[in-house]
Amino acid sequence: MKKLQGAGLSFRREMLSDLKQLDTPDVDFFELAPENWLNIGGQYQKDLRSFTERYPFICHGLSLSLGGTEPLDIDLLGQIKQFINKHNIAFYTEHLSWCTDDGHLYDLLPIPFTEQAIQWVVSRIQQSQELLGMQIGIENASYYISPPNGEMSEEEFICEIVKRSGCFLHLDVNNIYVNSQNFDFNPYHYLEALPLQKVGYIHVAGHFTESDGLIIDSHGAKVIDPVWQLLSHSYSLISDVKTPTCLERDFNYPGMNDLMNEIEIIKQLQHQALTKRNGIIYDSAKRA
Repeated sequence: MKKLQGAGLSFRREMLSDLKQLDTPDVDFFELAPENWLNIGGQYQKDLRSFTERYPFICHGLSLSLGGTEPLDIDLLGQIKQFINKHNIAFYTEHLSWCTDDGHLYDLLPIPFTEQAIQWVVSRIQQSQELLGMQIGIENASYYISPPNGEMSEEEFICEIVKRSGCFLHLDVNNIYVNSQNFDFNPYHYLEALPLQKVGYIHVAGHFTESDGLIIDSHGAKVIDPVWQLLSHSYSLISDVKTPTCLERDFNYPGMNDLMNEIEIIKQLQHQALTKRNGIIYDSAKRA
């Protein structure tokens, strides 16, 4: 995995006009879903190229269906590999979920937390890494039904997959918060049980609360304080405080100023965590 740090932003066509008006957007990288750009030509392709030549980019996949029972989409992986090489993409991550059943379901569904599922998903991650020629990341996903027949906790499930597959963990703090509220568990206990030494990438985003209290991981609103607090706690636990952290915003585009304000919060939280950690290290050395 290539070294990348700081705060980034999801790259959406709706933002292009505003982004092009900024000489140097104050972000360290951009993230895109390769499926949305693979077959795009014309001006959109020219615009993308102008940004990938100036900024690091990350691919975050939507449809590989690592937990699905359909054969792994080798053609898609081949296209993604070409796209990564063409645009010098830093790395690629995918959701720990499934989304295919004789075709795409257009939803990310949870995988049963079983030993059999671990073996199946690990083999597909390893196959993907071999085909892409790179380590990939898997993201803890949001879900709205609890998968049946579980033999372990989700945290244990994720730990085993990361350990056995050799992938890194793509940590999504908003997904943790959303699931914790919908399924009534402590998000901090969950976070602390994950293989945080293997975190290579982080997501933070906003969500939407239905009238009945169900929270939807929409990526269409501002990040709320409890999610910022969970992100701050994450920085206190992971080895690299400046692990690349992406602000996801998929719709309800509020304007670049609002997004840049949230990017600045990410940078502030990273700086605060780094200052605190360096202070502790300095104090320990001083006492010695």
